[in-house]
Amino acid sequence: MTEVVAYTVGVLVVVVGLALSIALHEIGHLVPAKRFGVKVTQYMVGFGPTLWARRRGETEYGVKWVPLGGYIRMIGMFPPAPGSDDRHLRASSTGPFQSLADEARRASAEEIEPGDEDRVFYRLPVAKRLVIMLGGPVMNLVLAVVFLGATVVGIGLPTLTPTVSAVSECVVPVTRADQTCGPGDPAAPAAEAGIRAGDVILAVDGRPTPDWRSVQEAIRGAAGRTVPVVVERDGQRLELSAPIIADDRPALDAAGEPVLDADGEPVLEQVGFLGVSPSQELVPQPVTEVPAVVGDAVVQTAAIIIDLPARMVDVAEAAFGDAERDPQGPIGVVGVGRLSGEVATSDLLASTQERVAVMLSLLGSLNVALFVFNLLPLMPLDGGHVAGALWEGARRQLARLRGRPDPGPVDIARLLPLTYAVAIVLVGMSGLLLYADVVRPVTLGG
Repeated sequence: MTEVVAYTVGVLVVVVGLALSIALHEIGHLVPAKRFGVKVTQYMVGFGPTLWARRRGETEYGVKWVPLGGYIRMIGMFPPAPGSDDRHLRASSTGPFQSLADEARRASAEEIEPGDEDRVFYRLPVAKRLVIMLGGPVMNLVLAVVFLGATVVGIGLPTLTPTVSAVSECVVPVTRADQTCGPGDPAAPAAEAGIRAGDVILAVDGRPTPDWRSVQEAIRGAAGRTVPVVVERDGQRLELSAPIIADDRPALDAAGEPVLDADGEPVLEQVGFLGVSPSQELVPQPVTEVPAVVGDAVVQTAAIIIDLPARMVDVAEAAFGDAERDPQGPIGVVGVGRLSGEVATSDLLASTQERVAVMLSLLGSLNVALFVFNLLPLMPLDGGHVAGALWEGARRQLARLRGRPDPGPVDIARLLPLTYAVAIVLVGMSGLLLYADVVRPVTLGG
């Protein structure tokens, strides 16, 4: 497979995966809406001019030219103004913002044909409206679990293993800037014991070492003693003898990470030292690890979105100035497509298995982003409708407790000016990311 073909395949994988994620997101809205009897007139993937469409029953299904979103059209999204009914709108005060609300109500009312009065969205109980609006984000969460779960369980996560990747020739003090061996540096215990790169450490000092953490613990606890080290080499089991020395090395926490002091410098402690480095391999994990992986992805994505204004400033400075693009910052669709192409052709990934794992992780991360972003309590996002429904439910419950009349549905048409403002901001951010992804892209090695 040529590099061009591989790059194209990598891009297509993400493009098709994103389109499928969007389509299933909208199905997450469509299925419960139809189940609850709401009349759905359109199911569309994409925006702009219609590329293909077909009507089945009362719903038109189609695909549009710009596959960067989608929607379903349900009748009665906007309730009539207080004091009016489904078919007749009461005259309201003039003004540009009020006119927007009145026009939206009028258009919503015109969609309601005779006999459809009980099939409008706003007349559903709050709980059913929440199910419909949460259906899309929940579908993305399910897809994230599928993609990330396939990566974690089917392929594995990068894990340090007891397979030796390198053997130190000598013992170099960790505080010395130059880590190359000098004339007075003693030989490393591993080299003296005859341990080689490629050996799999099975046991140290009589303790089985199924993972790298257990190797570390056994070595650190054997300072100043000569201990047996059992390795597997070329399918054979060998028992070697290693004189573990005591040396100042970074202290490790319970997770095996270096302990840092107030200045961010490693805290040193005298422990056993052997002089071997682990290998990093993809190790399949149990299914029970999937929720933690997905949860971490959701938390990290939420942190990025909360800090999005500052991060977009950084993107603008990189796009229009000399600042470096943050590889952990927001990336647009073009950037994700470019990354997927690089994944398919990069020499940084040694195997097809690693490439597939990164591709699945990209698709999982995209769905996590769709899940978190759509839950923002802003119109026109799903979270805006969820917030409106929750406010309506709370208001009705409060009126019931106080013995007051039902206040009726929340008039979300009044939020249209804010909705348009949010839409303009989203379009602006998408345009900025598109430009930045072209002129200052995030690369796989960066």
